Amino acid sequence: MKKFKACGLGLRREFILNILSCQSLPNWFEIVPENWFYIPNRYRETFEKIANKHTLVAHGLSLSIGSFEKLNKKYVKELKEFLDRYNIETYSEHLSFSSLDGNQTYELLPIPMTEKSAIFISDKLKKAQDILKREVIMENPTYYYSPYSEMREIDFTNLILEKSQTKLLLDINNVFVNSLNHKFNPEEFISEIDSDKISYIHIAGHQKYDDVIIDTHGAKVNNNVWDLLEFTYSKVGLKPTLLERDNNIPPLEILMKEYNKMRDIYEKNRI
Repeated sequence: MKKFKACGLGLRREFILNILSCQSLPNWFEIVPENWFYIPNRYRETFEKIANKHTLVAHGLSLSIGSFEKLNKKYVKELKEFLDRYNIETYSEHLSFSSLDGNQTYELLPIPMTEKSAIFISDKLKKAQDILKREVIMENPTYYYSPYSEMREIDFTNLILEKSQTKLLLDINNVFVNSLNHKFNPEEFISEIDSDKISYIHIAGHQKYDDVIIDTHGAKVNNNVWDLLEFTYSKVGLKPTLLERDNNIPPLEILMKEYNKMRDIYEKNRI
């Protein structure tokens, strides 16, 4: 697998035309592949320069691995062609579902946390990996309702990692948001994850609406999430870490200040 290390940034169209002029570039970039299947001419040259010179990691939205429908092989084959074209070896997805009766909802919806779900998802993951010729890394999602669940989120997550023999994309912000909404200790959650199972880490911002915390990816990273990131490093060691920002995207120079804060925390914990 092509190695990526240290700190990365989610690549977005809002600032792609300015990214190569940065004095200090991120170590790697993460892209949402569905957003780049058909690249507008305006962005194509810059995207391909970045793909040729820098490590790209893909983080998908449409695999719908948690759906009890059959795997969409047509989509997976299209995805493989894209990943192959740009030499992207690391691919992750969400432990949720996004399709109903073959139609995309464009939402990351919660799945029942049961042993039956874990078995079905693990089998579906293996089929996707057979087509992609890559590991499918699973991200722990946020959820606001837990339908028909029979176990804790951490137990469900660990069961899928065990049965599928895949790795985890540990989203620190998602752990924190879920801990507030569902009343559990985020540090205990992280302490129950096998560090060898963690491939890389996400951090992002969230916002409070009434009594619910929403994973918006549209605000600065909360201080509590920074603290939880440092705790995570102390428990599992340094893992490649990415800053996500999907909404209310600020000018690149502002975003890079937050990236640099993440990088400084990473480097401090390297010592």
